[in-house]
Amino acid sequence: MEKLSTNKKISSATQQFLDIAEIKEDTVMLKNGSLRAVLAVSAINYDLKSTDEQEAIITQYQNFLNSLDFPLQILITSRKINMNDYLEFLEKREKIQSNELLKFQISEYRNFINQLTSITNIMDKNFYLVIPFAPIEDKEKSFLKNFMNSFNPKKAILEKRETFETYRNQLFQRADHVIAGLSGIGLKMEPLKTQELIELMYNSYNPSAFTPDEIGDLKDLDLK
Repeated sequence: MEKLSTNKKISSATQQFLDIAEIKEDTVMLKNGSLRAVLAVSAINYDLKSTDEQEAIITQYQNFLNSLDFPLQILITSRKINMNDYLEFLEKREKIQSNELLKFQISEYRNFINQLTSITNIMDKNFYLVIPFAPIEDKEKSFLKNFMNSFNPKKAILEKRETFETYRNQLFQRADHVIAGLSGIGLKMEPLKTQELIELMYNSYNPSAFTPDEIGDLKDLDLK
């Protein structure tokens, strides 16, 4: 019991240092009341483009930056990929392969991958754009309104819900603007859903040597 109590205290103390208050409806809510949306972004090989294409990309990107009236955060995650599962898959395919030529080719390929991973790290990179929205606090809200809300909690809950929906809509209007502005240079973007956001945050605060974990169905999670 003493050990369990100590673990709870450590967990509680750790949460005090995190800025995240809640993740819901594809939105990250911070403790200061601001919201964040995260876009997963594809990559383009700039060096393989022609000179004209490179200049067009730069021009389009400049126009996009000039159109922004809010900050953006670029997040890049890089982790070593665990190739053991892939090597086991190749070994199984090699054993059941009846064609001797294909069986030899799989064996050679598996040995190549094995040797490659023994001398170098194969990294998995993911790119994200973090879009913020910080609502302006209503400083004119009177003490009387706070006092009346304490007698009508249902009304207070509805007001908070409407406020959240308003701020969330404005946040994703910004996300739509970013997607429209960067799609012209060949980038594909997709907003992260609630479970994907939780997995991203979980793996960010629980770094490991290999590919991030998938934490499964949200219904099976204890987020309290």
